[in-house]
Amino acid sequence: MPKILRIINRFNIGGITYNVSYLSKYLDSSYETLLVGGPEEEGEDSSLYIPESLGLKPKVLHQFQREINLIADYKAYKEIKKIIREFKPDIIHTHASKAGAIGRLAAIRCKVPIIVHTFHGHVFHSYFGKFKTTFYKFVERYLAKKSTAIVAISNKQKLELTETFKIAQKEKVHVIPLGFDLTKFTINKEQNRSEFRKKYNLKDNQLAIGIIGRLAPIKNHELFIEALHFLKNNGINNFKAFIIGDGETKKNIVEKCRAMNLSWSDNHEDDTDVIFTSWITNVEWALHGLDIISLTSLNEGTPVSIIEAQAAGKFVVATNVGGIEDVLNPQCGLLSKINDSHSYFENLKTCCLNFQQLNSFEVVGQNWAVKKFSYKRLVDDMQNLYSTLRKNHNF
Repeated sequence: MPKILRIINRFNIGGITYNVSYLSKYLDSSYETLLVGGPEEEGEDSSLYIPESLGLKPKVLHQFQREINLIADYKAYKEIKKIIREFKPDIIHTHASKAGAIGRLAAIRCKVPIIVHTFHGHVFHSYFGKFKTTFYKFVERYLAKKSTAIVAISNKQKLELTETFKIAQKEKVHVIPLGFDLTKFTINKEQNRSEFRKKYNLKDNQLAIGIIGRLAPIKNHELFIEALHFLKNNGINNFKAFIIGDGETKKNIVEKCRAMNLSWSDNHEDDTDVIFTSWITNVEWALHGLDIISLTSLNEGTPVSIIEAQAAGKFVVATNVGGIEDVLNPQCGLLSKINDSHSYFENLKTCCLNFQQLNSFEVVGQNWAVKKFSYKRLVDDMQNLYSTLRKNHNF
């Protein structure tokens, strides 16, 4: 029975946890998988309930931290080497940057036969200064050479990895989109919508505009707040905005609300322009209650919130970053360039003024998302990759 050691950065709410959980649970029974990752950090909610709900028992490495910490990172490296010696995996598959660096270094040192890494995003622009970005590129190029295969989650990401940033050779990079169980986004719509709108005191003619994700600089929530200010200045007042998530930039976003003369609250009972909901684990309930979904990121891998929004039949207004063009059905959203804020403002305004017409694309988006981003397709694609790599290594 081939053994797979699967390593992720941390068990925080997001698409990565779902994907590694589905892969660990639903791969052919001829594979044995051990799932390992770090804990959630301050401002995040734990996602351990996701693998545990599937009957999995992941191992949490408390030494894993999001930021570089030489002492903690070395301890994590040693712990992963210990796990490798005990578990004796035939394949190590790492997901995202920190797990990819520490996990692959340990795998190289322990001479694991097959080393696979999935880029769920990258840090090659908009995250750090020139020196640190150059350093990360150098490290990733070295690790890519030592990897058996690299997985990109979109065609756009493969292009970035192979041509724009020259991280890996084309023949080593395989495109395998993310996969989810999207059934919950297609059912109980009316009930969820009614409950959500009642909880937040939304009027029948009031638009609910939402943005979902970690509150961090790269997510660029300030642009979202500026767009709401633009709407009000252009006579569009029949909306309430929802910031779903939490994180380090919340204070900055609140200050931006004040600067833009937008009222805000953490209390769902308050009648304000902007509601901070923190994390909502039953995100389908929120999506069914919302009308328009926004994304303002400076950099993304594959934005899960956009996949889920389409599965729930919602229209999207977003910045055109990362693999979003591969994710978004062009009939179900409007995109703007990162440096063109006015275009983003106008796109959101257009959606608000023509909202009734957008409802006609609900079924289109739902069918697109469910067909393209099924977890069953993800499992089949990954299993085919593993089989090919095993044949090449004669086991």
